[in-house]
Amino acid sequence: MTPTTHRRWAARIAPALEDFEALVAAAQAALPPEFRSAAAGIAVRVEDFPPDALLDEMEIDDPYDLTGLYDGVPLTEKSAFDQPMQPDTIWLFRRPILDEWAGRGNVALGELVTHVYVHELAHHLGWSDADIARVDRWWE
Repeated sequence: MTPTTHRRWAARIAPALEDFEALVAAAQAALPPEFRSAAAGIAVRVEDFPPDALLDEMEIDDPYDLTGLYDGVPLTEKSAFDQPMQPDTIWLFRRPILDEWAGRGNVALGELVTHVYVHELAHHLGWSDADIARVDRWWE
C-alpha cells in the first residue's frame, strides 16, 4: 500500500450502530405499503454481536455466523388468546454483517442490511418465497 493510499483509508471508520439503524429505516420505508403496517409492530434492535447466551442456546460457536435473528411468534402461529411475553423483535448484528459485506465485496452495505432485515421479517410474517421475492430481489 502506498503512503497516499494509506492516508486515504486512515480516516475511514466502520459504520456505527446508528448508521445501521438508518439503513434499517430505509429498508422499512422501501417495503411495499401492504407490508409496512405489519412490520411497524416489530421492534428492531441493532447490536454489535449476538449475546453469548443466545449463541450458546443456538449452539453457534462463532459469533460472526449470525447476522440476524427473529425473536417472537410468527403471525401465522399467533392466537387472539395469546398474551405476549415480550414484543416481537428483529435483531441485526453489525459486526457479522460488516464481515459478510467485506467478504462478499460485490454488494452495497445497504443492500445486505435490507436482505438480512427482510429475511428476519419473513420469519415474522410467514411469507412465501414469492412474497419475499417481491420485496428483496437479492439474487438480481
